[in-house]
Amino acid sequence: MTMATQIAVSSLISSVPRLSPSKCVPNPRFGLRSSISTTKAQLSNQRSRRNGNGIGNRKLNFSWMATVGENVKPATPVTPTSVPVRVAHELHQAGHRYLDVRTPEEFSAGHAVGAINVPFMFRLGSGMTKNPNFVEEVLSHFGKDDEIIVGCQLGKRSLMAATDLLSAGFTGVTDIAGGYAAWNKNGLPIES
Repeated sequence: MTMATQIAVSSLISSVPRLSPSKCVPNPRFGLRSSISTTKAQLSNQRSRRNGNGIGNRKLNFSWMATVGENVKPATPVTPTSVPVRVAHELHQAGHRYLDVRTPEEFSAGHAVGAINVPFMFRLGSGMTKNPNFVEEVLSHFGKDDEIIVGCQLGKRSLMAATDLLSAGFTGVTDIAGGYAAWNKNGLPIES
């Protein structure tokens, strides 16, 4: 450092007003912490919020989940991927397994070749009721990591079923848009 720089720095330092400890009044909101440590804490909180770790937008980690238990559900519902029947047929040919979630009566009238039937809903009088053992029955045929394409008659039940499976921890679930009606209309292979 040159002599001129040293003189400039020392004159700057000497021109800064100095406060004696007796003139410093602690802010009651922050206890006895100094204003510097308060500023650091505020900056840290701002960084945490910006990075998604703030109190309002907390990212959950394994230790937190282990503390509250493993039945933690995501805050937003999981939306399955839906594909047209031609894409679903290609997936089926590539090794994805077909889960038909129609009623047993609908299934026996005709279904995709190699499909496995686990009804998502049952007919009850003039309406339908959800199968309370749906996920357990699917688990008896498929693993949670299996690649599964899910179809119904028109596409509504399969979308609900695929959503339930993803929420239950299945990872390779794809919905067939248009269902069996579109499968049949496109002349894709079926059996009775």
